[in-house]
Amino acid sequence: MPRRVKKKARETLADLYARPGFLLRRGHQIAVGIFVQECAAIGLTPPQHGVLVVTGNAPGLDQAGIARALGFDRATVGALIHGLERRGMLRREGSARDRRRKLLVLTPSGRAMLARSQKAVRRTSERLLAPLPAHERSLFVDLLGRLTDTLNAASRTPVQAPGDKE
Repeated sequence: MPRRVKKKARETLADLYARPGFLLRRGHQIAVGIFVQECAAIGLTPPQHGVLVVTGNAPGLDQAGIARALGFDRATVGALIHGLERRGMLRREGSARDRRRKLLVLTPSGRAMLARSQKAVRRTSERLLAPLPAHERSLFVDLLGRLTDTLNAASRTPVQAPGDKE
């Protein structure tokens, strides 16, 4: 009778904790936690910050354009926009070319929030990279950028920067 090769019975916790996807998810959770701590005093979340940055840098996008720029679904962005509108940071304006389209513009309050958030956002990045030696920090960010750029199309909601062709 041939001898059976014993296969690994089950995935171990060490296997799980070493998977790139698991580590990326944990890294994201940590990044969000640090951002929320740093921005608690001004009441800004990472997704809200993203909407404000995109709108500030590409005024006149509609909800779908902002969703593409952030890699979010339109419903999520709709809820974010609604909340930022209620807080007076964004406003919708009609499009001159298509009256059905509503374009988003930062208000003075939205610009002020972006300015207030700059130090907290910088501290968030510093805290996230602090465990790495200084000479590895830019390499780490470059590698993450390469991974996300190369695999962008594999996402359920790929990022498409404003002005990029589909």
